[in-house]
Amino acid sequence: MTYLPLILLGVLLNAAAQLLLKEGMRRIGHFAFAWSNVIPVGMQIAFSPFVLAGLFSYVVSVVVWILVLSRVQVSFAYPMLSVGYIVTAVAGYYLFHESLSPARMAGILLIVGGVFLVTRS
Repeated sequence: MTYLPLILLGVLLNAAAQLLLKEGMRRIGHFAFAWSNVIPVGMQIAFSPFVLAGLFSYVVSVVVWILVLSRVQVSFAYPMLSVGYIVTAVAGYYLFHESLSPARMAGILLIVGGVFLVTRS
């Protein structure tokens, strides 16, 4: 399909946003949900370059996704978002040393199979 690169761009921007937000929050660290943290932690989040880059990536991904939806059936485009699960799981493994258990890998393979079927229909 000729719009597949545009769809993948939107998906990758969305995945990049997740990874940037994760890195921003990793650098800020764990915090308790308490009224006393609203301003100090809120300021850290608001001025975190990774969080800001993640939010910017989200905005751009929404613009790209609007372009996608103006050109492609939603029943084709929306399942393609699941590619983002694959990207974030693999990137989380390499960037953040997160677990990628056999069960998660099996789930990723199921997603890959489903995306393959959707793109062939």
